[in-house]
Amino acid sequence: MNLYIKNMVCNRCIMVVKQELESMGLQPLHVFMGEAELKKQPSAKQMEQLNSRLLQLGFDILDDKKQKQIEKIKTLLIKKAQSGEVEEHFSISAFLNKAIHKDYSYISRLYSEVEGMTIEQFFIMQKTEKVKELLVYGEQNLSEISYQLGYSSVAHLSAQFKKITGFTPSQFKKLGGTHRKSLDNL
Repeated sequence: MNLYIKNMVCNRCIMVVKQELESMGLQPLHVFMGEAELKKQPSAKQMEQLNSRLLQLGFDILDDKKQKQIEKIKTLLIKKAQSGEVEEHFSISAFLNKAIHKDYSYISRLYSEVEGMTIEQFFIMQKTEKVKELLVYGEQNLSEISYQLGYSSVAHLSAQFKKITGFTPSQFKKLGGTHRKSLDNL
């Protein structure tokens, strides 16, 4: 039995959800970002209790087919951006077609209808948050960050960063990372 869970954006989220499932005796077989596979179907009372507990932790069990699809798209793109391994000519449509096996025009339209932004805008926001993280750590220069996240140039990264944040990467670095957002709030 699979559960689809909204707002799981990192390994700590996976750990927290797994602990909740185990504490309720629901025997998770696997817990991934956005999804948990259980050994058996929980009772209606257990599902109600689990949903309540997960809501308190900032998660939400998805029951709508469209919402599940959207969450899967978000999870895939968050993982890709957070991996820091985005090829320069990375194609979101090819990536999602391969992962989801659905026509990109359909999932793009669905995503825009439900989320009020395009898949591309969401991915740019994810990459911007990764840039912020890497700038705060200070272990890489802008050229290395640009290459790592698939930007064609430092100028392209800088222009996109300023458009999203209102700051140049240098200005943001001087601020010390106070303007970072959690991934589930993007």
